[in-house]
Amino acid sequence: MKPAEEYILNQPEPFKTILLHLQILIEATFSEVDLQFKWKIPFYYLNTSKKKGYVDVVFWVSAHLTKYNEYLISENRKVVKSLRYFKIEDINEEILLSVLKEAHSLKDKGFYKRN
Repeated sequence: MKPAEEYILNQPEPFKTILLHLQILIEATFSEVDLQFKWKIPFYYLNTSKKKGYVDVVFWVSAHLTKYNEYLISENRKVVKSLRYFKIEDINEEILLSVLKEAHSLKDKGFYKRN
């Protein structure tokens, strides 16, 4: 078993269910993605904050994102933004997939917008 999969399966509920659902949506939408394990968390960012009670889907190209910015969290961050989920019912698949597709189309852009 890959370390990232083991990480997901070892999470307490509701995190495990949220992470599994997000994994299915991401991998069904982008067949070329590969779930990795970096910095002790799954990478294409499925990050849990058990202390704060949520899962973050983090986007590195956040400076370039234009869709659903009102749903993207940037608190205490300089570069990244995320969609944040406290329970599986919070996942709006239309918003998630739209932001994922936009982020995927921007994957060759840098962190910052250049004027």
